[in-house]
Amino acid sequence: MITGLDGFMEYLEHTKGASRNTVVSYRRDLTQFSEYLEGQGIQDIARVTSISLNAYLLHLERQGRSAATVSRVLASIKAYFHYQFREGRVSEDPAELLKAPRVQKKPPAILSVEEIGRLLEAPSKDTAKEIRDKAMLKLLYATGIRVSELICLKVSDLNLAVGFITCRDDRRERTVPFGREAGRAVENYLKEAREQLLKGETSPWLFINCRGKQMSRQGFWKIIKQYAARVGIRTDITPHCLRHSFAAHLLAKGASLQAVQQRLGHVAPANTQMYQDYLVSGVEAGR
Repeated sequence: MITGLDGFMEYLEHTKGASRNTVVSYRRDLTQFSEYLEGQGIQDIARVTSISLNAYLLHLERQGRSAATVSRVLASIKAYFHYQFREGRVSEDPAELLKAPRVQKKPPAILSVEEIGRLLEAPSKDTAKEIRDKAMLKLLYATGIRVSELICLKVSDLNLAVGFITCRDDRRERTVPFGREAGRAVENYLKEAREQLLKGETSPWLFINCRGKQMSRQGFWKIIKQYAARVGIRTDITPHCLRHSFAAHLLAKGASLQAVQQRLGHVAPANTQMYQDYLVSGVEAGR
């Protein structure tokens, strides 16, 4: 039912400069929205009203979707109808006045320095898999990059001699340094494990799974949960925990907010400020 979806996706990517993850997310949200409308007998976007949209948001809430998820879906719908209105495909924008539910921000999940140490040393066996896992964990914590950036690293993005990686997305590129410990782990992986995992095949990706293919987000999530359980970390850990922990620990060591912002690749300073707020709240709680 959703018409002009491909054109909207091209507009997002090429005109608005949206990231690949954003485009995929918007497409998924709008496809699910389209299926809902068809179930309600609405076949033409010109028939969609603010009442229709409110009913869909209520439907999501009744399904148990979080306020953050509903807000994200609404953002997708608002962007889509704004585009359709601008293109003259609808006479009114039914999503213009809709407001997203208030999202209560949760403090970032941050591991202690001691927990991080246990997690990084959890892969202790000399198998190709555990050598790779140790390299991924240590590089992720040493750089603070996103998991999506980690699994999209190519061998050509790595400079072991100088100690940095190059991260790219659809809009920009940044160089991120890493220390000797992470460098040694990655070097060991390249020498001792990567060829075993490739099994005679070739791949541009730095980190590959046990079938010689590019590592997936889901695959790495399973890896990090496995090692967290192995060393008794009870925090509901996600791959993003290492990024959060990297930022908080760097600030705790005296790094400036601007330096951490640059390392994380944040565009807005407010995105980095939450780590400073976390440290301040921790100090005040301990008084």
